[in-house]
Formats: sequence, C-alpha cells, structure tokens
Amino acid sequence: MAMELGRYGVWHGPQHFGPELAAGLERAGYGALWLGASPDTALRDAEVLLAATTSVAVGTSIVNMWNSPATEVAESYHRLEDEHPGRFLLGVGIGHRERNDDYRSPYETIVSYLDELDDAKVPVDRRALAALGPKVLQLSGSRTAGALPYLTTPEHTREARRVLGGGVLLAPEQMVVLETDPEIARATARDRLAPYLQLSNYTTNFKRLGFGDDDIADGGSDRLVDAMVLHGSAVEVAEGLKAHIDAGANHVAIQQLGPEGVDLLPGYEALATVLE
Repeated sequence: MAMELGRYGVWHGPQHFGPELAAGLERAGYGALWLGASPDTALRDAEVLLAATTSVAVGTSIVNMWNSPATEVAESYHRLEDEHPGRFLLGVGIGHRERNDDYRSPYETIVSYLDELDDAKVPVDRRALAALGPKVLQLSGSRTAGALPYLTTPEHTREARRVLGGGVLLAPEQMVVLETDPEIARATARDRLAPYLQLSNYTTNFKRLGFGDDDIADGGSDRLVDAMVLHGSAVEVAEGLKAHIDAGANHVAIQQLGPEGVDLLPGYEALATVLE
C-alpha cells in the first residue's frame, strides 16, 4: 500500500465531521478519517478535514460516480494533493440503483470512470473502490489501491482477502454502538440500518453472507443487526473490530452511532485506549 492508514480510522458523513472532531481523532491516534455520504465533486469537506489536521490520512468513502464527473473529481484530487501532499485517498463507487435514475451497467460504468481517472493522472495507488461482490473486488485490486467494503462482516472480509490476494488495501467500514444494554443498542442500530435494508446491493450481499428474507424484513432480525452493528463496552467492540484485522483487513473504518447531537469524541477516545 502506498499510503499509511494505520489499523483503525473513523467514518462519518460531513454532517457529523468537523474541524474539532477531526483534530481530536488525530490526537487519539486514529490513522485515517473517512468522509462518507457521497462527498461532492469539489471535495471541500475533505479539504476542511485536511486543514484541521497535520498528518492523519483523509479519504472519501465514497464519491458517487453518477453525481461527480471523473474529470472534475480528478481536478479536486490534484488540488488537495498540491495543498496536502501524500494525505488524501480518493475513494469512488457506483452508488445505488434505487437512487440513480440513469443507472446503467455498473461494471462498465466503473471501468469507464477509472479509465477517465487514468487519463487525468490520478495515481492508481491513491484511489480505492467501493466493492462488495467478487467481480468488483477483483477490479478494485487490479485498477486501484484496493477495496472499501461498507456494511459487512469479518466473514466477508475473509472472503474479500481471498479474492484480492495479498499486498492490496482492504479497508471495511464497521458500525458500532458503545452501549451495553442490547435492546437500546439494537434500537440505535436499526435506525441507522433502515435505509440500507431497501437497497439491493446491500440486501444481495446480506444474502451472500447467509441471511434470508426474514432477516431483512421488519427492520432486520436481531441476528442481522448484531452482525452488522457491533455493540457493547469499548473492550467488547474492540474485539469485534479486531476480528476484521484477523480476517485479513489492513484497516477498519469505524462508524460510531449515537443520538443526534451527541459528542462522539469521548467514545472514540475510549475505543482508542483498548484498540491494538
């Protein structure tokens, strides 16, 4: 891997990230900050995170190919690279069939987009690809630094590493709730999972992992919720995160869930003290 990400990073959309949280996470020792929720073409939110920190890596997870033309994204990449050399990783992905009216062949679109990034001189080792299924996982290993799977399990990580082979970035995202009461934790988890249970790329992947229609229906079974969202004490959650590393991940992007407006930094600081 060309970029040093450390073992653990933090994933959030721009509505939860900001300069103070970014700086606090860097002080806590996290190696990367991942900007989710389809960052815009100009990548201004990534620029805010880079400016608020000094050495931590910043990545997008992910820029939506349908909404962000490759040539314009490449210009933004080069701007960030000029301003903050060696610290930005461009994560791109195909988005969701249900949310894009002009949805065409996903695989062909990804290949074409990566071709355009090549033409715009975005280095292969400074970009990564959202990938769940084996075909796109293989593409991520051959055309980018590696894969950024979202909403998966250590079992998926193990299979993804088998598909990718060694020497390729594998950085899954993992939702967590720092709450020891399982019913409270599951309620928080279900609120966050609800939109994903309506998206075919995720439900298809759930079924690859052995979950059935009954697990996906009615807000998700306890079995599905517990598999997709780690919960418990910081020590218990840390063990679940380490399972991805043991399964072959180079890096895990942690997404802490909590009530709207809650200060997330103390939870991340608590986790940092028990992560290896």
